[in-house]
Amino acid sequence: MATIQPKRPNILLAFADDWGRYASAYAQREGDLSLNQLIDTPNFDRVANEGALFNNAYVPAPSCTPCRSSLLSGSYFWQTGLGAILVGAVWDESIPTYPLELEQAGYHIGHTYKVWSPGRMKNAPYGGERTQYEPAGSNYGRFSFFATEHVDSHGVDGAKQLLYDETRANFDAFLEARPDDEPFCYWWGPTNTHRRWQKGSGKALWDIDPDDLASRLPEFLPDVHDVREDVADYLGECMAVDAGLGVLLQRLQEIGELDNTLVVVSGDHGIPGFPRAKCNLYDIGCEVALAARWPGQIAAGRTIDDFVNLMDLAPTFLDACDVAIPDSMTADSLLPLLTSPHSGQIESERTFVVTGRERHVHKARDGFLPYPQRAIRTRDHLYIHNFAPDRWPAGDPCGLDDPTTTAPSFAALETDTMVCYPDLDASPTKAWMVHHRAEPDVERAFELGFGKRPLEELYDLGDDPHYLHNVAGQAAYTEVQAELKARLFEVLREQQDPRVVEQPCRFEAPPYVGPVDDA
Repeated sequence: MATIQPKRPNILLAFADDWGRYASAYAQREGDLSLNQLIDTPNFDRVANEGALFNNAYVPAPSCTPCRSSLLSGSYFWQTGLGAILVGAVWDESIPTYPLELEQAGYHIGHTYKVWSPGRMKNAPYGGERTQYEPAGSNYGRFSFFATEHVDSHGVDGAKQLLYDETRANFDAFLEARPDDEPFCYWWGPTNTHRRWQKGSGKALWDIDPDDLASRLPEFLPDVHDVREDVADYLGECMAVDAGLGVLLQRLQEIGELDNTLVVVSGDHGIPGFPRAKCNLYDIGCEVALAARWPGQIAAGRTIDDFVNLMDLAPTFLDACDVAIPDSMTADSLLPLLTSPHSGQIESERTFVVTGRERHVHKARDGFLPYPQRAIRTRDHLYIHNFAPDRWPAGDPCGLDDPTTTAPSFAALETDTMVCYPDLDASPTKAWMVHHRAEPDVERAFELGFGKRPLEELYDLGDDPHYLHNVAGQAAYTEVQAELKARLFEVLREQQDPRVVEQPCRFEAPPYVGPVDDA
């Protein structure tokens, strides 16, 4: 009698641009003043409730291209050549990536919206245009603008439905192209949580009242209406991501493939246009939502406290599909965590993650220089090493470090990232803080977000959850600081980080430094 081979699982990764740790599944864990109390993400919550929710998931780099380089290759971003930077990135096609490895193993692969960019060639680690499925369009990336434009003719729900229909049609095109019985690997990469979004859309489209955010913002953000409205609009875009995820889950259920699909949901880093967030190694820049569902393999209702890096997803997907993991993948598969029956800490060694950053906007500083950082995050502490503390972490201030310098207009600061501090996206929050930077009750928040930083930072997160007080150099933390620095640099040496093992470091010279012609 012939042996019936088990059906190989499908892979669905829903991966949103600039979506941090914002999902209602985390609300109970975070307390009454959490921003997650104000949003409803039933589809992410379904994935978590019917599978596993990760409480300590972090990105390898809080910048989209290097983060995605890591995720796709299963290695630290500095191990991906020119994939380690944002603008000016070039993909090294000799580096194996999980989707192309799955394709070689007989999987039908495809993507919609963003996978890997900016960089040459767009989405190259996923097969580029060859594996793109967007026949219905790409309006999801401007969700709040598109929906607002169609509210008068379709109503709020009808305007949103146009975008849900786009997601469904694009996914259907991918499914229709699949050869019979071939397992698939699909990446849905909405970009609507990236700047810009329609001002006031959080309230108008999702009923998130900015006033409800009072006393909920981290202490390094001014608790004023302009900032609260900016965050409320962003939270609305997070809910839009969740709604699109629901379309995909429903379609999988309709075709009978949902329970044979490993569904993973996350994002590439934290909230954009806010100081200390995206492009920074603090939690608001590096901590992300992560949930996975796979009935029969992942027991429902589990929570996982292990510290995980998103680059671990590449070997996880190959492991789950019984495809050999290339030696170049230095990350570790999460499959043992996913298939464990237990909650809490599963693997005793997963007690920290290492994150880092090199060049983001190429002309953020004179000489096209990066802002190099590495960090280690443990349960109780965050240690950050700033390799070039003489540089501006948010980019050159263009004279605005002098409080008497006249600021660019609100309109310019809201829409043009390059007018000042170019490593921080243009936003209403950026505009408000620059214009009010000399006011006594804003000065400290402005300095924390826009000012220079010392060589070493250390935060005791039990006493200081918003990482406001740098305790590096204090006698009471001498041992902790030394231990974390040693552990961080041990990983950097083991993983051949050029910042530690090369003199001179490649990240300080062309082609990693210099102008970019086609940026």
